[in-house]
Amino acid sequence: MAEETFSLEDKDLSFVEAEFVNIRNSTIRGVEGSRVQMQQVAALSVDGERIDVTQGATAILRGGDVSVNQSVAGVVVGNNAQLNFAFSPIAAAKEKIEMTRSAAAIVVSKDVKMENSASVLLVAGKVEGNVTTLLNAKTALCLGAMIGGVLGFISILRNRI
Repeated sequence: MAEETFSLEDKDLSFVEAEFVNIRNSTIRGVEGSRVQMQQVAALSVDGERIDVTQGATAILRGGDVSVNQSVAGVVVGNNAQLNFAFSPIAAAKEKIEMTRSAAAIVVSKDVKMENSASVLLVAGKVEGNVTTLLNAKTALCLGAMIGGVLGFISILRNRI
């Protein structure tokens, strides 16, 4: 059975499961809890209802409300996500993503609010704010069709030679 509250500082652990988790200056493989707060932590996988990461590095963040501040996260998935001065190759949210001075390669959500942020591919129902995007849905489809055409042409040429 999970502990109710777990606090950790300056340690290396493999897995923590508790209702409330507070970790500082540590490394950990997995965290699971309702309310997870991490500051200056390197973690592989974090699951929770409410996750706050400050100045950390994580591979996978999954939760209801996810907040990433001055951090790097490989994949951020949640109902709502907030990235502030952060980087994430993949950020996806069911309802809303808010990004402030952050960058993400792929951003997918129903609503996206970006302030001075950048993405390579942005897929959203509604977008607000100052956004720099390399690809939107139309340009991604055009790029995919162009790459498919070039690869098809190369395969035809290769079969004839």
